[in-house]
Amino acid sequence: MNNNELVAKLWKLCDNLRDGGVSYQNYVNELASLLFLKMCQSTGQEKDLLPEGFRWANLKSKIGQEQHQFYRNMLVQLGTDEHAIVRAIFQNVNTTITQPAQLTELVDNMDKLDWFDDGQGKSRDDFGDMYEGLLQKNANETKSGAGQYFTPRPLISAIVQLLKPQAREVIQDPAAGTAGFLIEADKYIKSQTHDLDDLDDTDQEFQMTKAFIGLELVPETRRLALMNCLLHDIEGDAEHGAIRLGNTLGSAGENLPKAQVILTNPPFGSAASTNITRIFVHPTGNKQLCFMQHIVEALLPGGRAAVVIPDNVLFEGGKGTEIRRDLMDKCNLHTILRLPTGIFYAAGVKTNVLFFQKGSPTNPNQDKGCTTATWVYDMRTNMNTFGKRRPLTDAHFHDFIKAFGSDSNGQSPRKEGVWQQLGEIDTSVDATEKVTEKDSVEANEASSEKAQSLETARFRKFSRDYIRDQKGDSLDISWLKDLAATNSENLPEPEILAGEAMADLTEAMSEIYQLMLSLGADDVAEGQKQLVAEAFGLVEKPEDQ
Repeated sequence: MNNNELVAKLWKLCDNLRDGGVSYQNYVNELASLLFLKMCQSTGQEKDLLPEGFRWANLKSKIGQEQHQFYRNMLVQLGTDEHAIVRAIFQNVNTTITQPAQLTELVDNMDKLDWFDDGQGKSRDDFGDMYEGLLQKNANETKSGAGQYFTPRPLISAIVQLLKPQAREVIQDPAAGTAGFLIEADKYIKSQTHDLDDLDDTDQEFQMTKAFIGLELVPETRRLALMNCLLHDIEGDAEHGAIRLGNTLGSAGENLPKAQVILTNPPFGSAASTNITRIFVHPTGNKQLCFMQHIVEALLPGGRAAVVIPDNVLFEGGKGTEIRRDLMDKCNLHTILRLPTGIFYAAGVKTNVLFFQKGSPTNPNQDKGCTTATWVYDMRTNMNTFGKRRPLTDAHFHDFIKAFGSDSNGQSPRKEGVWQQLGEIDTSVDATEKVTEKDSVEANEASSEKAQSLETARFRKFSRDYIRDQKGDSLDISWLKDLAATNSENLPEPEILAGEAMADLTEAMSEIYQLMLSLGADDVAEGQKQLVAEAFGLVEKPEDQ
């Protein structure tokens, strides 16, 4: 049975859990623990990872109340195990299954699944791929839980394909989530080295124990990430594993090793001031802007980064402007990808990917004037809204990848252009018709057949002088006319429009808050922030109100 079929069957077993009152958010946690135990048995790693008496066969041999009690005790024992990674994975883990019969049924059904494919047993990577499939399934089913930190896999794949991580490079994700970026980078390196067989023993050991470093703030999420890494044969160091637990905007972030490659999608939304305890060159309460400063500091000279950020990072004034100037001084910000809407759990959030290199293309140690021009690819304007009914796929990034070029630092020869994009709304024929991949390729190859100008191109170049003099160092650069906005048939669903409006208001309120702080009106700013929190039910209103 192939991995996709197994994922579907594993997810089907969740019906059992749902009927017993287990929430979507806990599906993956429950299946992850059992899948890990089953993986250890199927790959012959029980002796290396699990203590005697607390393995799959021991759990399987019991039924009913005895099995349920044994399982609860098993989780406690593994949470105090001598193996540091196993201990971290199971630390403080409890089962939410309250009915012993449900656990017995789940274990029996998992044991009966065909864990073989063409007569071959499953490898660690196979189990890792199944686990990734479960994470994606969970993210697709709910807009909370896993969906909060799940970056679409086609986007991750495109970013990794462009940055081309190499063996012996340290690759960091300071907002690791479930470790999607690190896993994809590992897959890419393995594909380039015949599953690491081209490397000597020392380099193979480096890849398993030192190459990948993530940091995650939420213990439950870190657990999922650690298991994901271990299932993909990424062990990390003996003390922390590949994913450390801590706050990137605190001392834990300062202690992360410097990296040649940083791939990350920092969390959206505002942060409580108590979460930002590091002293940054440009102090700000905007955590995305703090993450940007961390990334620049954490990159080694010549290192490269790709970071997913919301629109407000591109245009926020005050400290935001200073941080963007600092970025363009110390790094070569060579490419911005404006992402389509609807690809993240929060409706209406508009996002981008910034691609940059520490230093300049000719001098990795340069720290002034490193950006001379920035290319912008607009994959948002006149595009269909993506979501569950219209999923984002690898094919949607083909045109951007081709335009970006083969150089991982954005130094390939480039041309302004790209006049048709897979997934865009064809306003000239049928506003509801999607452009197919074949249409996209034919349109871009047969450019003479369509009236084209820079004003209608999706990929354009903007000089540093233009960004400074004409945009005031804002990177919110757009030029395409939004044709879809003039046609009511092309408008997104009402909840998407409402989400976009709320996202815009949130960004505006954040800017005003930062402005009030810069003007010294701290008390007034905090008072207004308190009122907003009360309006959304985030804090209780005082009784006299």
